[in-house]
Formats: sequence, structure tokens, C-alpha cells
Amino acid sequence: MKNPFPQMKSPGMVLMAWLLFCFSGPSAGYPNGKVEESCNSMIPLHGHSSQKIPKHTIEVNVTQFKPGDHVKVSLFGSPFEGFLLQARDAGNLGGPAIGSFVLADKKRSQLLTCGHVKKSAVSHTSKSKKTHLDVYWISPRNAPKRIQFLATVVEKFHIFWVKIPGPVISQPDTPFLTTTVTIPTSLPVPHLTQSFNASDCGIRKFCVRSPSDCDPKANDCCFLSFKRDDASVLVEMSGPSEGYIAFALSHDQWMGGGDDAYLCISEDHQVDIKTASLVGRTYPAIDSEDDLEEKSWRVADGLMQCSFRRRMKLPAFKERFNLDAYYYIFLADGEVSEGGRIHQHHRQPLITNSKYNVSGPPKDIGGSRSPFLIKIHGALMFVAWMSTVSIGVIVARFFKPVWPHVLLFGEEIWFQVHRMLMMTTLFLTSVSFALPFLYRGGWSEQAGFHPYLGCTVMALAIVQPLMAAFRPPSQAPRREIFNWLHWSTGTTARILAVVTMFLGMDLPALNLPDPWDTYAMIGFVAWHVGTDILLEIHGYYLIRKVEVVEEDRIQILQSVNSTEAQGHTFKKAVLFIYICGNIAFLITFLTAIVRI
Repeated sequence: MKNPFPQMKSPGMVLMAWLLFCFSGPSAGYPNGKVEESCNSMIPLHGHSSQKIPKHTIEVNVTQFKPGDHVKVSLFGSPFEGFLLQARDAGNLGGPAIGSFVLADKKRSQLLTCGHVKKSAVSHTSKSKKTHLDVYWISPRNAPKRIQFLATVVEKFHIFWVKIPGPVISQPDTPFLTTTVTIPTSLPVPHLTQSFNASDCGIRKFCVRSPSDCDPKANDCCFLSFKRDDASVLVEMSGPSEGYIAFALSHDQWMGGGDDAYLCISEDHQVDIKTASLVGRTYPAIDSEDDLEEKSWRVADGLMQCSFRRRMKLPAFKERFNLDAYYYIFLADGEVSEGGRIHQHHRQPLITNSKYNVSGPPKDIGGSRSPFLIKIHGALMFVAWMSTVSIGVIVARFFKPVWPHVLLFGEEIWFQVHRMLMMTTLFLTSVSFALPFLYRGGWSEQAGFHPYLGCTVMALAIVQPLMAAFRPPSQAPRREIFNWLHWSTGTTARILAVVTMFLGMDLPALNLPDPWDTYAMIGFVAWHVGTDILLEIHGYYLIRKVEVVEEDRIQILQSVNSTEAQGHTFKKAVLFIYICGNIAFLITFLTAIVRI
């Protein structure tokens, strides 16, 4: 066979050409099941034609459905590696996916977002062989009259079937009750027929929303409301359809200490409503019995919603707080593992900024997912290590010749500015360092490497001024050693401080918005490094210019003075622009901290 690449003598070039040849064209495999590119056509991008006669079957457990119903969908047949399952309008099979799904087997299947509709399709998680898979389809409010299920099944890379037709189910012409799943008697009856409404918030209902404009019809926020009716309160909760949502009443802003908690736990296609007590940072003590009334729930359109009624006072249940008192309110959500066991919330709970009486006058409030002390901690660290220390280093590094004989309180002004900024950094760092310990009451095991690096930065920040206090005279032989130690310690502290801030920004207690916080921090680092490089290049240019003047031996003194004056003006301009940029970065981060 003739070599198709006769000019490629280098093995590296041949390997590159071979890789380009193998990976060019439309072929693409997705063993992890992330097949959103095929959402519309449902055709695998394998570069092969599909098979004609299907070997796999789709079954459902009902023939009719109503909005909000859970329909069990089963896919089975000869062993297969991958699949894509959707529900579509039977009258328009080329249209978008309809409704959402809930998984029955999270190890072998996963939810996808197709056509901007979350959880509207199901696919595989790996290439492991499968012969049978169950999921639950949740019909939306605006579902068409007739729905048909379609599946694409991949047996091997080059053997697959596209849009295998499944059964058609339809909405009844007259209302009747359709039993879609078997519900244990211990669970509340799901008779919620429509989504909660936020229009009464602050008028007839006391509402807590995260974010503050949360619409309970959306699945990307958490909603909690209380509505008093004589001696009882109707509670409504809404959040993402998978996992759990919960709220707690507390006497302080620290979760634990016997707080009164209420949880709605969604697992597969059922929701359980529980009460619990929170003691310390341990797993909630879930009650085996409760005195909640009128329990009901609904899972549809990617939403989990539950409601119940609770009497104002429950003397028989000592762990339950009286609802006619003032409390801080916590609102949290998280994941659930098999068996209905809840996991620690993946983000900091929303905490109200003050105590409220949920049975009192209606209000529409929000809160913060970052405690006040942690906000101050983050703000002070940003001021110290993004502003004062950076400016202080540049002044000491590049501005000694700018103000050589200008004195301030008996010392050169550059040195006084540098020392003032560094002592300010030490003060801000020390205050900020203490705040997390005051909030946590000790060491945090959940913060990863952040506290360890923070302690290292604090130690280095203390060592620097102590080292400077014992610096030898400028002409002493040991001065060179001191200069290197002082520079290396300060540089190490600054690098570790930036790394620590990178880690701290994504911790649950602060959790600045992604991904802009990372980009903004990278921008600040680039801004500082770029300014350093610019001033270094400028200094090198001045030295070379002075050397050229000295070689010419013409008007040496005047030229040198002129060159130095121009250099000083340039440095002052760069410092002014640098400080303005630092202030802009600082305002950006402080604004984000205030808003969370």
C-alpha cells in the first residue's frame, strides 16, 4: 500500500497526522453519556448508519396521565452500552423533549438538559452492559394531549438504533384519578395540583426566598412561606426536585443547639416530610413521630413542593418551638443518597439577618448565605492582600530614587509609606485571622487547606516586621543576607495569600459567584505582575540610556538628570494607575461580598 504521507519522515509528524486522520470527521463517542449534542436528532455522532429493526422495547405502567403524574418508563432488551430516552409530543415527534424525569438507578443513568429544559432526557453514565432500566417521567402542566416515548439504544459503537418508538399515553377527556405509583401509607398523599404562588408574599403570607426574587414556579431557587390561620400555621416549601429542602428555627445564627428543623426529602418519585432537631454539626436527629397535619407534596417540572400545617404550640413535642416567638430562620437544600439519608448541604444555608415571628405580620424577606463575621473576614483579607501590601511592595521596590532626600518624621518618605502600609496589612490580617475562630468556636475541619495556608500567611506576616526590626545597617556585611530573607519571606507570604484567597472564595461560608470570582482574581494577579514587569523594563531602559550618555561624554550631567526626571514622572503615573486599578478590583470583590 502506498504511503499517503510520503513527505512525513519524522515519527512525530507521522504520529500527528495519524491522530488528525483518526479524530477528523463527525465521529464522536460519549461513553460518559453527556450526549446533549444529540438532543434534537437523537442520532449518535458515530459516523455509521443506524439499524432498521429494533431489538429493544419501551414499556410504561399507564395508558393515561394528568399533569403532575409520575409515569414509570422501562427500557429493556439485549445487552446495550448506551441510550438516550425522551418523551415527545406524539403529534410532533420532531419537536422538543417534553416534561422531566426522575431516576430510579443513579449509578447507571443520569439526567440531561435538552432544549433548555432541565432533566428532560435520560442517558447512560458508562459503557457497562445493561439489559433493563427504569425511570419515572413527570408530566408538566402544559403537556400535550398525547405523549410518545422515544429511545436511541447503542449496542456497540457501530451498532445502534435511533428513535425506537415507545407507547403513546394520552390525557383523559374527563377528570379521573390515575394511580401512577404505589405510595406507602407512611408517606403524605401527593394531592397538590398546582405550584405555589409568591404574589401573596408580604400581604397574606410570611415568605423567605433565596434569592430574594425567587419564583416558586422556578426550579433553581428555594421558597418558604408561612400563613397563620387561627391556632395553626400553613407551611409551604419549594425547591429542586432531587434531594431535600429544609428550614430550621434557631435562637442564634449558628446551626445546632437543638434547633427546630423541618425537611422535605425527595427520593426517586416520592417525597417524605419529616421533623428533626439539630444538635451541633452532626446528622439531624430525625423524629420517628410528629404532629404535622395536612401533609401533601408535588413533584413536577423539575420542582419539589411540599406543604403541611402545624399548630402554634405542641406541648407533647418538647423539641418543637412555639411559633409565636421570634427566631432566626435557616433555609437549606442538598442531596439525598439511597435510603433517604440526607447529605450535608452543598452550600451555606440562607440565614435571615435578624429574628422574625413567622406567625406575625406578613413579610417578604431574604437573607444571606454568608455569616457576617465571615464577610468581614473576607473583606479585610482582600483589603490587606490586594491593596495595602501590593502598593507597599511596589513603593519599596521602585520608588527609593524617586524621593531620595524627602523626609517624613526623620525617615525617608518611601520607607515611611512602605512601613505604614505593611503595618496596616499586619493589623488587618490579624483582625481578620481571628474572626473565623470566633464564628466557628474553634478549628474548621470542613475548610480544606484554606485554614492551614491562612495560619502560614499569618505567621509570615508576623515574622516580617520582627525581621525588619533587627535589620543590620545598610553597609553591614550581613545586610545582603537580610535583604534576601526579607524579600523571600514577603514574596512567599504574598503568593500563599493569593492561593489562600482562591481557595476561600469557593468555600460554602463565602462562596462568591462562579466563575467570575476566579477570573477577577486572575485578573488582579495579572494586573500586579504586569505592573511589576513594566516597572522592571522601565528601570532597565533607564540604566541602558544613562550608560549610553556616559559613553558619549557629552552633556552627561544634564542628560542624566533629564533621564531621571522623565523616569520619575513615568513611575508616578504608573503608581497612580496601579492604585486606581487596585481600588477597582477591591470594590468589585467587596460589592460581591456584600451581596451574597
